[in-house]
Amino acid sequence: MQNFTGTWKMKSSENFDELLKALGVNAMLRKVAVAAASKPHVEIRQNGEHFYIKTSTTVRTTEINFCIGEEFNEETVDGRKCKSLATWETENKIYSKQTLLSGNGPKTFWSRELKGDELILVTPALHTHVISSRASGLGYSCRGLFSQEINEFEAITLHFGFAP
Repeated sequence: MQNFTGTWKMKSSENFDELLKALGVNAMLRKVAVAAASKPHVEIRQNGEHFYIKTSTTVRTTEINFCIGEEFNEETVDGRKCKSLATWETENKIYSKQTLLSGNGPKTFWSRELKGDELILVTPALHTHVISSRASGLGYSCRGLFSQEINEFEAITLHFGFAP
């Protein structure tokens, strides 16, 4: 089992507006969200099967605490409340299915995978990829986009680098 502990900072973003548009977020809120999400700061702490993930932007901060194999409450990327269940997909990859508590909307999930010093976050209802780097210094480049078949949805690509 890999240790996901680290602090991650986004270096670039593509298609976030398309992701929010496909989720039904109106144009004004999308502009605010895209601006706010331009420099998120992600902190992950792991102790065995227990995870704490804090994502901070200029507009909001989200925090989730969960144990692998136990349901927990969180929100989708567009703010809908859901129940989630995280499981190990491989020794390097966590998969979490999200089930909306009310209303309709696209089915969503997220996965986080460590490949070397990269953290890859996939958050579809849409094809979403986040590639992060964790290293002992700044200026590390991210490798190519990893793909996963997720119907015919749009993609968002975010590149993260190690935050000292």
